[in-house]
Amino acid sequence: MKNKLRNAVQQKRQHLIDELLKIGVFKKNNMHLYEWPLSDLEKEYNEWKHMIWIESNTSVGRINGK
Repeated sequence: MKNKLRNAVQQKRQHLIDELLKIGVFKKNNMHLYEWPLSDLEKEYNEWKHMIWIESNTSVGRINGK
């Protein structure tokens, strides 16, 4: 059971690292992503996702004249 949980956490960490790398986040405060705890990765990813969502919706509004 411990191994399953450990593997699930590691997979989640890797997924978040991969997603952050795709949008250009490599390190912050002189710490590489692989050094971050899962909670920090989730927070950073959610902040970026929110910013991208706002930007994309704002851009669409400008294009449509709104």
